[in-house]
Amino acid sequence: MTADGNLTPALNPDATADAVLAEPEAKPAPSARNQAGRAVREVVETLLLAALIFFLVRLVVLNFRVDGESMLPNLDDGEMLLVNRNAYQYYDVGGNRYYPFDPPERGDVIVFDPPTGSDKPYIKRIIGLPGEEVTFDDGNVFIDGELLPEDYIQDRTRCGARSENCDVVVPEGYVYVLGDHRSNSSDSRVFGPVPVENVVGKAWFLYWPVSDVGFVPHESYTDAEQAAASASPSP
Repeated sequence: MTADGNLTPALNPDATADAVLAEPEAKPAPSARNQAGRAVREVVETLLLAALIFFLVRLVVLNFRVDGESMLPNLDDGEMLLVNRNAYQYYDVGGNRYYPFDPPERGDVIVFDPPTGSDKPYIKRIIGLPGEEVTFDDGNVFIDGELLPEDYIQDRTRCGARSENCDVVVPEGYVYVLGDHRSNSSDSRVFGPVPVENVVGKAWFLYWPVSDVGFVPHESYTDAEQAAASASPSP
C-alpha cells in the first residue's frame, strides 16, 4: 500500500439514492364537484339540526300574541309571549289526576281554548279552583266567602245578576278564569268555568316588544293575604 493510497471506501452505487428523501406524492386537488357536494351536505345537516331543535322546542313552548285589552294593565294588546304547554300535564289514574309538575293555581295566567266555539285561544287569569265557590259582591270577588285581594287590577269586578255564572261552585276538572281588565273581558262570567283539558299552557315569558321583555306577572295570593294580615291592627 502506498502512502497516498485512497483509503475512502468505494461508494455504494445505491447510497446516493438512499440518501435522497423520497418526496411525498402530491394529493390531487379536490374537484369542484366534491366541494359542491360537501357544501350541500353541510347545509342539509344544518337544516336537519335546526328542524330538530325547533321540533323539540315546540314540544315545550308555544308562542302567543295577546289580542285585545282584556288583560290590562298587566298585558298589553299585541305583546308576544311564550307559553309553557307542559306546565299542567297530568295523568289520570283510577279517576284521580296526578300532576308531575304543579297543578293549576290561583293567580296563574293561562292560554286556553274557550268553550265558546272560537277558533282563537284566550288568555285569562285563574281565579277559582275545583270545588271552590266563586261569588261577587260590591265590586269584589269572594272565594268560599273570603275576599280575594287583587291589587293588580284597576277597576271593579262586576257580574250581571242575570248571569248563571256569577255565583258558582267550580266543578272538578275545571277552573274559573277572569281577565284583569274586568270591565272589558269575556271570561267565566260569560261562558262559565273552563275544562282543564282546554288549557293550552301557562303563560311564561314576554319577548316582544323589547321594552316589555320579562316574565309574565302571575299572582301569589298567599303572599297578599299574609301582607294584609300583618298590616291589620291586632285586637
